[in-house]
Amino acid sequence: MFDYYQLTVPVYTRALKQLTHILDKAAEYAATKQINDETMLGLRLAPDMYNLTKQVQIVCDNAKFAVARLSGTQAPKHEDNEKTFAELQSRIAATLRFVSSLPQAAFVDAEKKTITLPFMLDKPMTAEFYLLSFVQPNLYFHLSTAYAILRSNGVDVGKSDFIGAM
Repeated sequence: MFDYYQLTVPVYTRALKQLTHILDKAAEYAATKQINDETMLGLRLAPDMYNLTKQVQIVCDNAKFAVARLSGTQAPKHEDNEKTFAELQSRIAATLRFVSSLPQAAFVDAEKKTITLPFMLDKPMTAEFYLLSFVQPNLYFHLSTAYAILRSNGVDVGKSDFIGAM
């Protein structure tokens, strides 16, 4: 049996803090190079991929919805209308507040839950499958993509910026 609290709250807290860190570096880079937020946040790796803003929004959504669904609580709503680094940082901070507000006791019996996503009503998942095979890869895909967008466009970020202090 998994400890769903330990597999979510501390893990997502760390990931979100590192996302904050790399966005700080991106904002500093943009200011130094006199690149406006709209241009930086519109960057993408490929024409058919989401831009940086959407990558950050999806990381936040994965974290907040995972802990909400596994704990049986209501996730905060975000409008997906961020246009600046400051607004994205505010969204990450709000997500961090929500994720860290949930006590370990909220995750009791999480393993017994069946998770049905609004866009996949015909595919209910066990809590284990949802967490390990849907949320974790999805969260890290979008976090890695945000990192890659920044690195490929000249922002001085490296593996330690992504992983954080050990």
